[in-house]
Amino acid sequence: MARRTVVAVAVMLAWAAAMAVCCSGGDPYAFFDWNVAYMKAAPLGVEQQVISINGKFPGPIVNVTTNWNVVVNVLNSLDEPLLITWDGVQQRKNSWQDGVLGTNCPIPAGWNWTYQFQVKDQIGSFFYFPSINLQRASGGFGGFTINNREIIPVPFDTPHGDVTLFIGDWFNKNHTDLRTELDQGKPLGIPDGVVINGKGPYRYNATLVPAGIDYETINVQPGKTYRLRVHNVGIFTCLNFRIQSHNLLLAETEGSYTVQQNYTSLDIFVGQSYSFLVTMDQNASSDYYIVASARFVNGSKWDRVVGVALLHYSNSKGKASGPLPDSPNDVYDKTYSMNQARSIRWNVSASGARPNPQGSFRYGSINVTQVYVLKNKPPVLINGKLRATLNGVSYSPPETPLRLADLYDKNGIYKLDFPTHPDAISPKIATSVINGTYKGFMEIVFQNNDTKVQSYHLDGYSFFVVGMDYGEWTENSRGTYNKWDGVARSTIQVYPGAWTAILVSLDNVGTWNLRSEDLDSWYLGQETYIRVVNPESTNRTELPVPDNALYCGVLKDMQKPQSPHAQGPNSSSTVPTGSFIILAVMLFWASLPVFL
Repeated sequence: MARRTVVAVAVMLAWAAAMAVCCSGGDPYAFFDWNVAYMKAAPLGVEQQVISINGKFPGPIVNVTTNWNVVVNVLNSLDEPLLITWDGVQQRKNSWQDGVLGTNCPIPAGWNWTYQFQVKDQIGSFFYFPSINLQRASGGFGGFTINNREIIPVPFDTPHGDVTLFIGDWFNKNHTDLRTELDQGKPLGIPDGVVINGKGPYRYNATLVPAGIDYETINVQPGKTYRLRVHNVGIFTCLNFRIQSHNLLLAETEGSYTVQQNYTSLDIFVGQSYSFLVTMDQNASSDYYIVASARFVNGSKWDRVVGVALLHYSNSKGKASGPLPDSPNDVYDKTYSMNQARSIRWNVSASGARPNPQGSFRYGSINVTQVYVLKNKPPVLINGKLRATLNGVSYSPPETPLRLADLYDKNGIYKLDFPTHPDAISPKIATSVINGTYKGFMEIVFQNNDTKVQSYHLDGYSFFVVGMDYGEWTENSRGTYNKWDGVARSTIQVYPGAWTAILVSLDNVGTWNLRSEDLDSWYLGQETYIRVVNPESTNRTELPVPDNALYCGVLKDMQKPQSPHAQGPNSSSTVPTGSFIILAVMLFWASLPVFL
């Protein structure tokens, strides 16, 4: 038995060494086996089909440390293709692992595929989710936490505990039904509620909340401070997050430490992630409400779009009761929300993933080399179909991923003709891509001329949020930019009738998705890609295409057959939740003979 064990360890070490082709062999490896499958659940009291990972909804949390190598073997037990993307994980030199249609062929039903990447020079709170076919509306999401290395100081004391909360609007319809509605040109309407960690609201109101709904409880110790990582994984609704009688000390967002400020509540937009330090300093006369409620909405039908969990002290004297803690005075007060967003600043003196202070990168002194003004308007009919656009272009994903088309010199798959400004052109459906300049410095202005708030995400990078205001952006708007401590992040909101400006350093070679994080807008075509190519012929700025790459579209004949081995479209996840192995070892080949 002992010999079998050491041989197994040796085999795993050899496997990890093989991974060094795409990852760093001198850093630890984390291995995960995931079975992505349907399961039955009733988050809001109505049984429906949700997407689970290893029998869990939400999925497991990936908990690693800066520079670790992550290997995730995904078995697709759904009845349709699947891709997993890693929101905010930058995939340095490695857009092959980004998990979107511009870089990857989908994993067919019944197949498995292994993601292999390094979380290079990153820390912070992120999440993963299925990126195609509106699947996130049915689940499949989970947390992705990157911890600081021990040698890097963290700008706050170690919390007593680390808690992850997934908040999001939710429909009782499956993602396939929601997809059908969008395909038919119908709006999705008002969500049926808000879920917190896949569970419905605590019954704070007998009229609005039916009996028998399972709700989330967070157990804490009095006097202790906890880190709460909160992710809005919803469909399109901004949520105001608050904890009754407790302050939220903002400490980090999407990989950047922030200036620490207390908030009684914070608006969290779709796709955004925040870390709060919360001290349990109340008398525990009862449990306390944790609330996520809809913002920027009108009408009593939205009263049900509220998520409620409980914060339970170990010495609590009973369940929470009475009214929920107040949201901002006017649920539609965008000015209050924008001022709050402007108050979030980069902690320029804190170290991030490296020892040097975050503010040592002086983004405000770098000359801009490219400017894109991207205008969003309400959805329009194009060729008889309802579509969402940026600068009049509704993106159509080709069957062949853009990055593979480039690698194999397949012309005609897309065009590098995305308009730099919202010219007066007729809306069109096209595969139009932004041609980014390697090591250039790009300014992107999001102009929202729709009536609802939007949030936008860029893969592969963190960008600096330098300005936002109401009205039309002009070149004079640059005079209001924050060129010192604008926070670096990967997802930003744009208020209706307003603009948001970001700056991004294009130092990561690859093909990177720029998209609306609102699932309906994204599904209807509000996205594009930024193509960043090093003009010099070198293998130092981009990793090679992985050996296990899937091929489709015009490259489908290159795909090797794989026998489907999932349990079927209606199977439940059966892989044990503990079936991941973390090898926190250095790969010293000299040690292998000892094991063998």
